[in-house]
Amino acid sequence: MKNNLMKILKVFLIAIIVGSFTTSCFEDRDDNVILASEINDFVWKGMNAIYLYKNEIPNLADDRFSSNQEYGDYLNSYSTPEDLFESLIYDRTTTDRFSIIVDDYIAWEQLLEGSTVTNGLRYYSFSDPGSSNRILAIRQVIPNSVADNANLTRGQYIIQIDGTNITSENVNTLLSPDTYTLHLADHNDNGTPETTDDTFTANGTTVTLTKVFFPENPIHKTSIIDVDGEKLGYIFYNRFLSEFDDELNSAFAQFKSNNIQHLVIDLRYNPGGSVNSSRLFGSMVTGQFVGQVFSKLIYNSSLQELNTIYEFLNNFDGNTINSLNLEKIYVLTTESSASASELLINSLKPYITVVQIGTHTIGKTQASLTIYDSPNLVDKVNINPNHTYAMQPLIANSINVDDQAVPGTGLTPDIILNEDVYNLGTFGDVNEPFLARAIADIRGSGRFSQFDNLNVVPFDILEEGPIYNDMYIEKEFAPAFLRRQFLNQ
Repeated sequence: MKNNLMKILKVFLIAIIVGSFTTSCFEDRDDNVILASEINDFVWKGMNAIYLYKNEIPNLADDRFSSNQEYGDYLNSYSTPEDLFESLIYDRTTTDRFSIIVDDYIAWEQLLEGSTVTNGLRYYSFSDPGSSNRILAIRQVIPNSVADNANLTRGQYIIQIDGTNITSENVNTLLSPDTYTLHLADHNDNGTPETTDDTFTANGTTVTLTKVFFPENPIHKTSIIDVDGEKLGYIFYNRFLSEFDDELNSAFAQFKSNNIQHLVIDLRYNPGGSVNSSRLFGSMVTGQFVGQVFSKLIYNSSLQELNTIYEFLNNFDGNTINSLNLEKIYVLTTESSASASELLINSLKPYITVVQIGTHTIGKTQASLTIYDSPNLVDKVNINPNHTYAMQPLIANSINVDDQAVPGTGLTPDIILNEDVYNLGTFGDVNEPFLARAIADIRGSGRFSQFDNLNVVPFDILEEGPIYNDMYIEKEFAPAFLRRQFLNQ
């Protein structure tokens, strides 16, 4: 442990000295000219300290540079921090698809907290059977958002934006302005089960939306449903956000007070979030495993002494967790379910029966951490005031109590079911296809033909913003050495 810290301290000292040897510079987002090496130095030292795949990148070796001059020349060989960062990523297309660098950590922190500039709509895009154009289907309307206040609903169709036909080439451009007008359409199946003769016709309804700064509550919907005299709790959860842990615990209090026997957790569009919030969610589902291993975080080979165990809890921040003590749950997933969502499923499976309904998840078992250009990388105390860059690199692999990671191909559902843009349904409605399939399994009804929708119309997922597929460690749970002031050691 001491030797590892001394090695890290050594490269930090080199990084301090090297600024006087470098001359390359560029303009930051405020047009202030600063040394390129000043930010590049932060990129290299941060990745050298904690990057999960450090051993796979020769340029991150502790003994990579024999002198300050060599290190300075190396930093100056990259004209932008982004170029240097990408050069240090291991197997970008397959293994590390998720590490990122940002040039504005203030905006990044807001995204991590669930706040963004949005109108509250998320879409699917699919081919118009009657033309080469695309149709948008509203897949989600965020409660209390601009779109929700405009009375838009899941399952509505859009044929034009600002009077322009939608194509695969222009759809992102059309959706990028802060304000745009949607032209809604009616769907006609022409009385046949086939979709090839379906038509979409503008119905004359237009809705103009303006994006605003909006803090999204991840608890999209909760309800309690009667299933043949038994109570089923349903929760649609959009992100694992620690800012809403109290609200989540209150939702489980309602489930607990109603003595639910079944639980459906809808994670269809949940891209992840806080590792600790996932642990708290798992503790609310159960309650009978307090003190046992929920998950483990495994760091790079230089930091094995810092590997972390997250245990099931019965309280947090002075609040008693409302635990349901369930032995079986249902989880609804799609290819948009990722990271902390997969962590929840993977960590609960060794303990209780988890019936996964939907499609394969994204396949991300690694956790990340926001690091800053500050003495200990985690806190913003004495942060470098000359720039606002931050990084979110992968720093640990998450495994469950049985040492099983989430496969890179994603978690395989027990019951395969695709979303159908022609029949999206309403979240929490007993006839919505995904929830209906869970209810059918609870009833022991078996598999019926209405659930065999594996050949649905292909669609594209239109994601909003850069925050997706993320599972992050909050700074209070960061490896201990990062909270130390290196330069004072």
